[in-house]
Amino acid sequence: MSFFIERGFRVSSEDILRAWKDFLVEEEGKLREATGRAAQHNLDVTPAARAARFLEANLQYPSASFDAVLLWDLLDYLEPLVAKQMVANLTELLRPGGVVFAMFHSKKPEGFQRYRVVDPSTLQVISSPVLCPAQRVYQNREIQDLFSRYRTVKSFVGRDQLRESLL
Repeated sequence: MSFFIERGFRVSSEDILRAWKDFLVEEEGKLREATGRAAQHNLDVTPAARAARFLEANLQYPSASFDAVLLWDLLDYLEPLVAKQMVANLTELLRPGGVVFAMFHSKKPEGFQRYRVVDPSTLQVISSPVLCPAQRVYQNREIQDLFSRYRTVKSFVGRDQLRESLL
């Protein structure tokens, strides 16, 4: 974040993956509590309902709030329906002409990394404890489908087997 702040950009940050992990733990507790009671439970456990509940509590910004979003490799770790809905939500948060810089693994990751922009030509990859296991390795067509509302998509595959997409 310091790279962008030092250049005068206004920056907002959310650790969506940590929020996703906490949400899953909370959901598991609610489900355990509901099934432990004799009464009927009202917890809708369908993927669509879980995605809606998660996104109701996260990314709560007014429409057209951002010029750019750094999405890194987050979508690889979310359930596919949550990832799809998150992209739709992020699209609404971008101003017209806004961009998304997203990264995707080209194969299932062995570990988890965080990223730090060091300078205009250097992205530092930092090993970090695994918060959630990777859920999906997206192929090019799937990435294009996720971002179908965007005008252009440019992708590059790095030496580190990360697929970088500018949308």
